[in-house]
Formats: sequence, C-alpha cells, structure tokens
Amino acid sequence: MKTTKNLSRRDFLKTAGLSAAGLMMAGVSPAAAIGALRDERTGREPGANGKVNLACIGIGFRGAEIIKEFDRTGLCNVVALCDVDLDGDHTAEIRNMFPKARTFRDFRQMFDKFAPQIDAVSIATPDHSHFAIAMLAMSLGKHVYVEKPMGRTFMEIELMMEAARRRPNLVIQVGNQGHSEANYFQFKAWVDAGIIKDVTEITAHMNSPRRWHGWDTGIYKYPEAQPLPPGMDWDTWLVNAKWHDYNDKYHRGEWRCWYDFGLGALGDWGAHILDTAHEFLDLGLPDEVLPLKLTGHNDYFFPGSSTLLFKFPRRGSMPAVDVTWYDGVDNVPPVPEGYGVSELDPNIPTVAGGKIQPASLNPGKIIYSKDLIFKGGSHGSTLSIIPADKAKEMEPSLPEVPESTSNHFANFLLSCMGEEKTRSPFEVTGPLCQVFSLGVIAQQLGQPIKFDRHSKQIINNGFANGLLAGTPPRKGWEEFYKL
Repeated sequence: MKTTKNLSRRDFLKTAGLSAAGLMMAGVSPAAAIGALRDERTGREPGANGKVNLACIGIGFRGAEIIKEFDRTGLCNVVALCDVDLDGDHTAEIRNMFPKARTFRDFRQMFDKFAPQIDAVSIATPDHSHFAIAMLAMSLGKHVYVEKPMGRTFMEIELMMEAARRRPNLVIQVGNQGHSEANYFQFKAWVDAGIIKDVTEITAHMNSPRRWHGWDTGIYKYPEAQPLPPGMDWDTWLVNAKWHDYNDKYHRGEWRCWYDFGLGALGDWGAHILDTAHEFLDLGLPDEVLPLKLTGHNDYFFPGSSTLLFKFPRRGSMPAVDVTWYDGVDNVPPVPEGYGVSELDPNIPTVAGGKIQPASLNPGKIIYSKDLIFKGGSHGSTLSIIPADKAKEMEPSLPEVPESTSNHFANFLLSCMGEEKTRSPFEVTGPLCQVFSLGVIAQQLGQPIKFDRHSKQIINNGFANGLLAGTPPRKGWEEFYKL
C-alpha cells in the first residue's frame, strides 16, 4: 500500500499547484486546458411502471435521507445501491429498505455491469468524488442528481458544466433544495416586481459548531494510517484525489474538514444561503476575494472561523455587490437596527444524524439595497423586510408569490420524465459553486486573490491560479477529465 510522506502541507501544495498551473496557460479557459470533451447527446425513457430507474451512489447519512425523499415521491424505482462502505452500520437501513436493489462498492463496476437498467443517478458522496462519478454518469447518458457543492475545484466544476452543455437531453439537478421551496419563488417574484433592486451588500453567516472546531491547529502531518473497516473500498473512496492512508478522521462526514476533500462551511452552507441571491442578482463570478479573518489557520483543515469578502462588479444596470461570509462560533456578524429575532427553519434536513441547534444568530443572510434591508435564513426560508414598521408599510405592494409545483426531488424525477424543468441545473449552480472554490483558495492560502472573470484566471498569484485545477489526478483517473 502507498504511504504519504510527512512533508509540509505548504510544500506539497506549492509543488502540486505549480504542476496544475501548467494546464492553465494564459488566455486558455479551464475546460480547454484539460482538453475537448466528446460531443455526445443522449436521452432516456422512464423505466418500469413509468417510473425513473434510479441508482443511488452514497447511501449513508445524507445519502440515506436523499434516497428516502426520492422514494416518497412515488416516481422512481430504486434499482441499485452503491457505497464504498457497503457493510457499514450507517448503510444498513437503506440496504434493508430496498432488498431487491443490486448492490455495488465501486460505481465504475455498477455502470459496467448494470448501466442498461439505470435511467438516473443520485450522488451523495464526499465533495471530492462528485466530479468523477457525475462525469462518468453523464458520458453514459444518465440523468444526474448530485449534492452540493457539485465539485471541489474550479476546474472540475467547469468541466461538469461543459459536459452538461454538450448533452442537452440530460437532466441535471444540484441538491440545494431551497431552490424548489418558498425562498426561490419569493426571491424571484420580489426581483421581478422591483422590490429587491439596487443591492450593494450582502452579509451571509453560518456560526454553528463544525466538526473541526477544537482540533489541534499545530498539525504538521496527515493523520496516521489505521486499519480499514471490513469490506471498505478505500481506493475508490479516494477516486482521483491524492493518496491518503485511511483514517477515521476522513470518513463518515469527517472529510468535510479537510481542504483535500471538502469545501468547509462555505461549500456546505453557502449553497443554502446565497443560492437565490446569486442567481436572481446575476452575480456570476467575483473579481476579488479577500480573507479578512482566519482564526486557527493551518495548511490541512479549515479555520475555526473565517470572514471572507467577495467583490462582484457591476452587471449591466445593477451596482457592484460586496458579499461578506462569516463562519465560526466566535465570528457572529453585526446586524442592523430592527433586525428582530433570528429564526431557524424547522425544515432544514438532519446533518449526519443530528439537527443544527438554534443559536443567537441562525444560518442566514442580510441583504442591503439602496432603499430596503432584508433578512433571511437558509434553505427554503423566506425573506422579511426590516425593520417591522417598514415591512408593514410595504405589505400592500408586495407581489403574490406562486407556490412550488414540486419539491426538489420530485422536480428532478418529473424532469427526467419530460414534465418539468429542473430549477438547479449545472448552468445555474455551477458558477455559485465556483465562487465557493475561489473562497476556499483564499482561505487555504490566507491571501487575497484577484480574478479575471473573462479568462477565468487568478491574475495576482500564479500558485493560487494553479489551485483552480487542484492536484493532478492519481494514475488511472486521468480519463475522467476527458469524458
């Protein structure tokens, strides 16, 4: 078995980043730097009983919750279950729920042996593995539902968007379910009616405890190798990522703590807090990201608290917008006078078996426009105008908000059947996830970055620019960048 040398994390990043930078020639788009994708257009018909034949990749924790949501719609047949830890106790519930489904540990073997029976896949694996699984699924003509963030690196996300563009008959949905709830429809209606306009500043915040809070920030090497759990396919868990010896500090949700595998609090919660503002204010990509505060910064896992400033330029008639992100229990942002009570959406899904606990300031956002201030939560939570007397004054002029025709899971399956259109395809959510990947580069390096939105290059730091592509894939995984 391969082992990892105890090199300085910064030394490794520099070597890998510069290697990846070789792919990012000046003036060349990230997609072109990897190579042209095959132009392959496919479409599929629903499976038995008029339902979508669904293969589920990642079946524990959040994956289990997603599978249950799909099953509740009554619109799919769960025909295959795939998980690298198929014998784990956290996957037993779903295996028992669907005893007739074919089971696999390796998604590649699942597609090799069972592809004709699959119409669509759900992907609820660690962030770093979304790319390879989605790319293979799309190349085989399968519709894709993938949890957010849809990819770990800027380049991966770029390639996923390009792959979807080349296959317009495929249905794609990213799992920020608030895009099918009241938050989505209200935000759109208020923008269309001119209630939300001339936005200049947004504060986004997630100040609940995270898994890595309290870890030793004096870390100087990766965790030591531990014995693999029985039946665990660790090589497939790593997919295209750099080799790491197995340690339980990477498994069962712990992967989100590490730069090599996840996008931290920003990638986890940003998609539930900033999704509608990003889409309906046409924010696109920032031209600067500034790390204003990084507490407990180290080269391996995410800071205990972060304040990141994203600067978005003017877009047509809309003014420039500063978006400031706050995470960490000791990093609560200031709120405007008349803010009122911070409510926690009761419909927020469980997180690896536990609920987010109410706090003095629950996950959400504050939106500042020329004339009005709005406060909002995460996921499906709707906006309120503050202070309360202003909200009462505005109430008669607020537009009617349409109700959703389907939740996020039914929306995906109905779209596979040709009856609806997904609300969070790659073309919508890809740029948002790229914003998060840029934020993580600024977090990781502890340095400001300047970004050219047209060439999609970081222009003030060659090393940071190399991190757009991330580390080169392990041998045998290069093919996934060409699918």
